[in-house]
Amino acid sequence: MADEFAKGLGILTVAGLGWMVLSGWYTTASFEEGQLIAAPPENPDFYGQLALFLREALFWFAILGALTFWVVIPAVQQARETWAERSS
Repeated sequence: MADEFAKGLGILTVAGLGWMVLSGWYTTASFEEGQLIAAPPENPDFYGQLALFLREALFWFAILGALTFWVVIPAVQQARETWAERSS
C-alpha cells in the first residue's frame, strides 16, 4: 500500500506544481488581486491556448490521479481480498 501512496503523492506534487507554474504565468494579473485563479487572457496565441489547456489537464490529472491511487486501487484490492475469502 505504501507504493500506491507514493505514486499518488508524486502525481499530486508534480501535476500540482505544473498547474501552479502555468497559473502563475497566465492567470495572475497582479499581486493585489486573485492570484492563480484570475480570468485567463482574452485572445491568447497558439502557445497560450496550449498552456491553458495543459493547465486544466494538469489540474484534473492531479485530482483524479491522487484519488485513483489513494482510494480506487486500495478499494479494488480490498474487494478482491474479500471476494477471495468468501469464495474459498
